[in-house]
Amino acid sequence: MPMTTRLRDTDVYGHMNNVVYNEYFDTAVNQTLIELGVLDLRQSAVIGLVVHSQTSYFRPVSFPDSVVLGLRVGRLGRSSVTYEFALFRGDDETAAAQGSYTHAYVDRATSQPVPLPSALRRALESLILKSA
Repeated sequence: MPMTTRLRDTDVYGHMNNVVYNEYFDTAVNQTLIELGVLDLRQSAVIGLVVHSQTSYFRPVSFPDSVVLGLRVGRLGRSSVTYEFALFRGDDETAAAQGSYTHAYVDRATSQPVPLPSALRRALESLILKSA
């Protein structure tokens, strides 16, 4: 998923602030799920809540860098999924950052954990990197 950094993404040191990476990761997940037809931000009865996240940083990203964000499913559980990310600056072949976060899926109205709906599970299975 290609993106362009925004001026507001940078901090006083001139590089993208670490919290912004999570915004990009969140955008990648939600946009992907919307495009796959398994998420309606206002109407879906089952939603994912971030319960764990981590990011490792290797190179600075700043404004106005073009970036490409890769997304895959690292682990698919009964009611949770771990997404894995790599963010590349420009045409770099080495990631500027890598991260992951885990969504626990809950009923929107009660916030109680629920099994992944079958359509969501099928969509997420398509994002699992198969071993060669």
